[in-house]
Amino acid sequence: MESVTGGGDASNGHGVLRAAKDGRADKPTREDAEAAVRTLIRFAGDDPTREGLRDTPKRVAESYAEFFAGYTQDPVEVLSRTFEEVHGYDDLVMLRDIRLESHCEHHMLPIIGFVHVAYLPRDRVVGISKIARVVEIFAKRLQTQETMTAQIAEAIETTLNPRGVAILVDALHQCMTTRGVHKPGVSTITTRFTGVFSKDAEYRDRFLRIVHGPRMITG
Repeated sequence: MESVTGGGDASNGHGVLRAAKDGRADKPTREDAEAAVRTLIRFAGDDPTREGLRDTPKRVAESYAEFFAGYTQDPVEVLSRTFEEVHGYDDLVMLRDIRLESHCEHHMLPIIGFVHVAYLPRDRVVGISKIARVVEIFAKRLQTQETMTAQIAEAIETTLNPRGVAILVDALHQCMTTRGVHKPGVSTITTRFTGVFSKDAEYRDRFLRIVHGPRMITG
């Protein structure tokens, strides 16, 4: 399985974050956003003033603030608090089945799936919830799956300086299942391997075996 990268900014997140913050002076207001939704409702052929749709622009604007909260958050800052007291632990640290909820930048439709992340620490580790948080930050932006995969890996690589990082993203794209070719159930898989995971097949295969292995914990 090869590492897949795509277009766009695959940096550790600072470049994307700065662009979002620098443009805040021109950011539309909530009223602008709600007016745009009303325009889309009319474009769809309905009446935004009818009872069932009257509050829809407000609800959509609120949803967008939640869907795309990642633009105001810095993944490197999240990963900055690390721990060196690990009693010499230098083996795999892995989070499996991190729930992914994102939106594609081409049609603004949901991307739903799971992210699996592992790294081999060199001299420090980070709280496991921080890894999941970084996934969420990049997911809560308009994305391609390829770019997001690279961004998550590079944020961990840059901040923790581990011996290697492995990422696998397995997701369904509603831009493919509910429009266009209408092919439900087609899963898109992207991977990224750095350091020892890219150089040593044993480490890479071990990561993939764990990803696809039996689930031993539920709840």
